[in-house]
Amino acid sequence: MKILILNGPNLNLLGTREPDKYGNQTLSDIENYVRSIASELKVEVDFYQSNIEGELVNSIQGAKNKYDGIVINPAAYTHTSVAIRDAILAVQIPAVEIHLSNIHTREEFRKTSLTAPACIGQITGFGAASYKLGLISIVDYLKQKGIN
Repeated sequence: MKILILNGPNLNLLGTREPDKYGNQTLSDIENYVRSIASELKVEVDFYQSNIEGELVNSIQGAKNKYDGIVINPAAYTHTSVAIRDAILAVQIPAVEIHLSNIHTREEFRKTSLTAPACIGQITGFGAASYKLGLISIVDYLKQKGIN
């Protein structure tokens, strides 16, 4: 089983960006954490981060026939990107949307996700553990569908 972990804009600044909201871990720290979980689950993971919407769309499109599932933190594109939503729907790869902070307790504009309806579920508000929960969730979902 192979899972793509996608990260949207500004997540490359984790560790220094608003640590009160996003914690002190860097994106590299989170990737290492997720790799250890993936090893325990006996699944392969690849990571990609971009601040550019089109690059994220290209990554989603490129995942077809290569990955079994996607865990995506679209970051600010959560609230604005019809293109990312459409790409997830187009490739027909199960995806789980995740967020470090609880988007439902933040500014009003952050409470709406355009991308979540294209996903099988959403995990929000658990810091780096959102990635762990997202990975476990997609792996469990895929196993239930008979994908190993």
